[in-house]
Amino acid sequence: MPLEIRDKIVVAMSGGVDSSTVAAMLHRQNYNVIGITLQLYNSGSTTTNKRTCCSGQDIYDAKEAAEKIGIPHYVLNYENIFKTKVINDFTESYLKGETPIPCIQCNQKVKFEDLYDTAKKLGAKALATGHYVRKSKIQGETALLKGIDKNKDQSYFLFATTKEQLEFLEFPLGNLRKEETRALAKKYTLSVSSKADSQDICFVPSGKYSEIIKKFNPDSYKKGNIVDLNGNILGRHDGIANYTIGQRKKLGIAHTNALYVLKINPSNNEVLVGEKEKLKSSQFKIRQMNWLLRKDYLKKEVICSVRLRSHHQEIGAKVRYLNNGIAEVNLEEPYLGVTPGQACVMYDKDRVLGGGFIMREL
Repeated sequence: MPLEIRDKIVVAMSGGVDSSTVAAMLHRQNYNVIGITLQLYNSGSTTTNKRTCCSGQDIYDAKEAAEKIGIPHYVLNYENIFKTKVINDFTESYLKGETPIPCIQCNQKVKFEDLYDTAKKLGAKALATGHYVRKSKIQGETALLKGIDKNKDQSYFLFATTKEQLEFLEFPLGNLRKEETRALAKKYTLSVSSKADSQDICFVPSGKYSEIIKKFNPDSYKKGNIVDLNGNILGRHDGIANYTIGQRKKLGIAHTNALYVLKINPSNNEVLVGEKEKLKSSQFKIRQMNWLLRKDYLKKEVICSVRLRSHHQEIGAKVRYLNNGIAEVNLEEPYLGVTPGQACVMYDKDRVLGGGFIMREL
């Protein structure tokens, strides 16, 4: 349903330039805008910095922006929800030998689930965010598309958005480039117009995720063996959570050839290492598959391109749906370092078809 002037729209305000500009844009267009900022963790219990989002400073910046724009603004305490749905999943995933992406979990399980429900209860006609993606009608279906600004495109992080959620969401920045957003923020005299983009995971101080894992799972750092492909013990590790697929540095072992982490085995607490060539893979499975087109497309093999990291070049692939949210992915060419826990997002040019999380080999 198209939005009309004076319709109520909730804007998820993170305190950054993007969401603040969205709030100002929609207010200028005469929508009834309500700003909501989520308090996701106790900033006093975790050291934060200006490179993260959703910190105490961000809440202050969001309040200031809302006051400048002239819209009501509310801060909702989602700490328990965030810990249960994002932080716990993050720590448990590492202990399973995976490398998780908490930003996807936050969008999927907090912003587009709990905040989505809150916006509905407030009588809003839409929930708007500052993500650089677009949505459009294609052959009668609402489609999720990459943002125009390829350097800022965030479609990889939003693949888990459901079709129902997509109908309710709005992404006003999808057709803008970052510099255009900053120019608008200056036009609206927002103090965050030159604020740096957040880069680190919001609840991980200085990028040291091991500190968070130790905090929430203090007994998780169990020593174990580092072994080669023949089962030879090359050294010892201080916990599998310290390692990720493709890692070369800080292995703590000496060898004539450069060695990389090939596999993490939580069942026997081992880290398997080998030469770079052994990292290549062209077939794997994904779980929790989300599909944004009609289900009948899944009855046959889907030919598409896939992205296995947020900023990596896409690779041609064939995807075959199996069952229970699991699909098999066959790449046209081997990929170096397919990593369990990361997302595999499927595209047809600019359109997001869906995606899932890469499964760990047993």
